[in-house]
Amino acid sequence: MPAHVPAPAHPRPRTRRGTPQRTAEQAALLSQIEQVAQGLAATFAPFCEVVVHDLLDPKHSILAIHNNLSGRMVGDPTTEMGLTRIADPDYPQVVANYANQFADGRPAKSTSVGIKDASGHYIAALCLNVDMTLFRSLQSVVGQFIATDGDTGLKESLDPAGAEAIRQRIDQFAARLSSAPRALKAAERRALLRELKASGSLEVRRAMEVVAQHLGVSRATVYGDVK
Repeated sequence: MPAHVPAPAHPRPRTRRGTPQRTAEQAALLSQIEQVAQGLAATFAPFCEVVVHDLLDPKHSILAIHNNLSGRMVGDPTTEMGLTRIADPDYPQVVANYANQFADGRPAKSTSVGIKDASGHYIAALCLNVDMTLFRSLQSVVGQFIATDGDTGLKESLDPAGAEAIRQRIDQFAARLSSAPRALKAAERRALLRELKASGSLEVRRAMEVVAQHLGVSRATVYGDVK
């Protein structure tokens, strides 16, 4: 969600006390959301800030903040999206992967999940804000690494000749059974190998290795299925 001040050097999760009165159901929901937030924060640290907003107290809505990347504090007010949810129960409950930005200009990808009580009114929001700075740097490095030179006029493949045709035959066979190559049962694999043998596909160099790799089994298994 939108940020206000630079992030502290060593951010730590905080929780707020003295919140307004709420029903037992609302209190239980907020408690469970905080547990979910802790789990998500631990899983996606340190790149993802996880914030719990208490929409019952919009002027001091931040109930908990983990992996603090935005520099906001527990007790800070809700965002524009939070105010919109409070005013409109029909506002989308999940707004995922939208572009955002921290106060210092760092790009972010955010997801906000609104939480409703039994009456259908929003009482909280669970928000994830991913710092995209590192990922964009990695994307640039990987892009440079996988780039190849322009057309040299030479087409070369390290794949055995005919290997792709074998894979296509396997895929077509599996599709006829509404299955995937690696999900074929032993009897189905044997039927497949009979088809490949009859078509001459197994005469291709390293054919058994290609078949084994595409089926996700050992070459010994493939040799056994051919018999």
